[in-house]
Amino acid sequence: NGAICIQPCSPSFHGETSFVCEDRKWQMLSDACASLDVQSLFQVRELLCTYVGLARKDSPSLHALPVLSRGRSDFSCIIPDILSSPAIPGNIADIVDLLKKISLLLSENVTRGKMQSYSRIANHILNSSIISNWAFVKDRNAGSILLDSVNFFAGKLLLRNGSESIQEPFIATKGYSIHKNTSGKSFDFSMEFNNTGNITGHVVIPEEELLRLPRASKAISVAFPTLGAVLETNQLDPAFVNGMVLSVSLPEELQNILLSFEKVTKLEQVGAQCVGWHSAERRWDPRPCEVRAHNASTVLCACAHRRRTYKSFSILMSPATLRSPVLDHITRAGLGLSIFSLVLCLVVEAVVWHHVTKTEITFMRHFCLVNIAASLLVADVLFILAAIVHNTALNYQLCVAATFFLHFFYLALFFWMFTLGLLILYGLLLIFFKITRSVFLAAACCLGYGCPLVISILTVAITEPRNGYLRSGACWLNWYETKALLAFVVPALSIIVVNLVVVVVVVVKTGRSSVGEGCKSQDLSSMIRVSKNVALLTPLLGLTWGFGLATIIDSRSLAFHVTFALLNTFQGFFILLFGTLLDRK
Repeated sequence: NGAICIQPCSPSFHGETSFVCEDRKWQMLSDACASLDVQSLFQVRELLCTYVGLARKDSPSLHALPVLSRGRSDFSCIIPDILSSPAIPGNIADIVDLLKKISLLLSENVTRGKMQSYSRIANHILNSSIISNWAFVKDRNAGSILLDSVNFFAGKLLLRNGSESIQEPFIATKGYSIHKNTSGKSFDFSMEFNNTGNITGHVVIPEEELLRLPRASKAISVAFPTLGAVLETNQLDPAFVNGMVLSVSLPEELQNILLSFEKVTKLEQVGAQCVGWHSAERRWDPRPCEVRAHNASTVLCACAHRRRTYKSFSILMSPATLRSPVLDHITRAGLGLSIFSLVLCLVVEAVVWHHVTKTEITFMRHFCLVNIAASLLVADVLFILAAIVHNTALNYQLCVAATFFLHFFYLALFFWMFTLGLLILYGLLLIFFKITRSVFLAAACCLGYGCPLVISILTVAITEPRNGYLRSGACWLNWYETKALLAFVVPALSIIVVNLVVVVVVVVKTGRSSVGEGCKSQDLSSMIRVSKNVALLTPLLGLTWGFGLATIIDSRSLAFHVTFALLNTFQGFFILLFGTLLDRK
């Protein structure tokens, strides 16, 4: 398992094919077999094009590149041979290399004819019918290289009479002259995605942005309806590109743009995320964009354009993330009531503290309860702040800080619930073993705050240097790349299991009938005691978080998400009710 096998191509092709052994079967890993030989292609066409040899170490099939002769304005002479070749993975890789070389060496004076020729070549390997072949291209960054090459070449396009429009089925380029007196500019695209129909995309440069221009300039936009499927193959996150990839080339003074994307798959219940392609890190990044509006068919994004990093934008949608107004309303109402209830709980505890902490065991219980309420209160407030930071500020360092403290206080919540569980076992099982108040305070604080602090610091120290601390699209722990979320899930689930055992012990102990009770009163009083203790301990020991397992097993079930949201956003209210208000003392 994991072994690599490399085989040569058939005689009519050059290159090799790689396979990997998975589950006792050979699976294709990459296919570098190519039929294109650009050097021979140029020799056949030498009456129309001149060429120079360019030595390449990594691809022996690409040895020459056309250079425009004085009598020709483009390199259309090589197009028939390229378009007649099959768009197999090996040929795709060679064409990507060719387009990269053209963009680097022949990007001076990009006329309409040169852009048309360039677009026809790119269109050949972006056709929706062959897009699946990209999965076996040896260079996993080929899609990103193509995007950068097209953006660079299109950015040099010369505009005739103030505008230009060049359209192929799977790549379209538009350009406009702009100046500060322009009343706002919009690029509108409607393109074929597959045989079922078209999708649309729009780029809008707001009028207030155009006022920044010191002189007349140009704006270029390129639309790719199918390239998103190629770029997403590098993403470990199951989120998929669900619209066009729209690129823009603007003057440095213009920094903010609006983009509208029609969804390929119309999913209203699934959250959308506006993202920019980070050209240096070659990944989708949510930081430069935010969602302005979202409905069943369209997403409106506001994005920050940066010439060196963010020039291409799209929308991601995750099949595992539900977006429901019901969940939003439950979360807002639950968090508001929870915060109010926890503040009230702490006020009540402060008022009656001296009356309810006269014995060692009651002091210990209420000390745990106060720390549970305080930890959950801070965590709820941080949850709201983390959402604000992600949705508006888009500040990476603030998001890291919010995630660190959110992780710490949620862990503190669980470890204090764990401490309360151990205290209950101590009161039930170790009747003759006494511990002093000072020993309890030291042990409880080390367990309640010390363990969460160590786990939180180790998590950020290990994952943040590799940019793997935050997940894409939220101020919370990463899962798909570094599994940082395990630093919360493993301790939390372990504590839930231990506290479930505590509840079982309490049920067994309190379910026994008292001496002298009759048969019927025996059963009734036993049921009342058991029900009361389960109702009391379930929110205090965090067992409601166990319903989170149901959302993992079936992440698309709205019922599971609603149940989980109801139980946990209202946890502060339950703590006030069962931990304080129903306490007869």
